[in-house]
Amino acid sequence: MENLIGIVITVIIMILLLALSNSFFKRLLAKKQQLPLKYLRSIVNFIIIVFGVYAVLNQIELTRELSTTLVQSSTLIIAIVTFAAQQTLGNIIAGFTLTFSRPVEIGNKVRIISGGAVVAEGIVRDITIRHVMIEQYDGQTYIVPNSMVDSSVIVNQNTLSRVGNFLEFEVAYNTDLDKARRIIHDLLQQEEAVLDKEVMVYTSRVTGNGLLLKFTVWTSTVDESYIACSHLREGIVQAFLKEGITIPYQTITVTPVNTQQ
Repeated sequence: MENLIGIVITVIIMILLLALSNSFFKRLLAKKQQLPLKYLRSIVNFIIIVFGVYAVLNQIELTRELSTTLVQSSTLIIAIVTFAAQQTLGNIIAGFTLTFSRPVEIGNKVRIISGGAVVAEGIVRDITIRHVMIEQYDGQTYIVPNSMVDSSVIVNQNTLSRVGNFLEFEVAYNTDLDKARRIIHDLLQQEEAVLDKEVMVYTSRVTGNGLLLKFTVWTSTVDESYIACSHLREGIVQAFLKEGITIPYQTITVTPVNTQQ
């Protein structure tokens, strides 16, 4: 009976400590969403649960001797656990590295690149002792192990003072290039989000169909870049068509053959 009361008290204390921990970190995070606080909350809660479970097992007759033996054989147990949980421990250590080096913060727009391929791209929402949660632009969430994030190339778009995006338009060989450039600059002037409205419009290369005009659209944020580029693509195509500037494209001519002769 005494053991049962002790177990109940231990569980209640563990629950209260978890509640106090979550309440404390919730107040801190309400002031500012910082990655170290999120990670520290996960570590504190994990420690409370581990010690709580150990305290409960130590009060049960069947598991008391086992827990005592495990403590006495701690060196061997640590070696076995370390070997069996290398990946988990790697994620925990990587979590510490990410938390205190702070290459990213909660709310940052990031791109994680590993081996030349994009692993995840979106907004950092949370970090735990095992993984980083990145919400992509369609609402889905990437759950990326800390070790992968730590060993990958991180492109943090929030560290940029402005965002650049290339736009390309192909025109026919006989196009009046000065006229085409004037149209592009006029539309750049009309787009409020564009920072540099007098960018150079270059002929980047000669193609099999015509000339490729290329320029950079500079904005303050990724969201503004997406919207501004969308407006410019539509506007430039419509203006080119209206002014008689040909946008060449490949066509296929099909000639029917009469096989019944």
